[in-house]
Amino acid sequence: MIDIQIQGLNSRQHIIADILWAFEDGKDADRFIRCLPTAELRNEAQSIKDLMLMAAVEQLYDGISDNPEADRVIKRLIDKK
Repeated sequence: MIDIQIQGLNSRQHIIADILWAFEDGKDADRFIRCLPTAELRNEAQSIKDLMLMAAVEQLYDGISDNPEADRVIKRLIDKK
């Protein structure tokens, strides 16, 4: 299981992160971001999503979290080269 913690978020950013985390599909998260009413909110949400993705990759890379599904996807991508 991946446990993402991003330090320094204000309350609005924390809510956005919780909403993004609740989506089961990245396409739904992207759709949510596109539907936000201002460019500022869209950019903020996209930045939070990017931070979440980087934190997840870092955890998997560091071996903090063992995720066989992610390992299979990465192996499949590497083997295609």
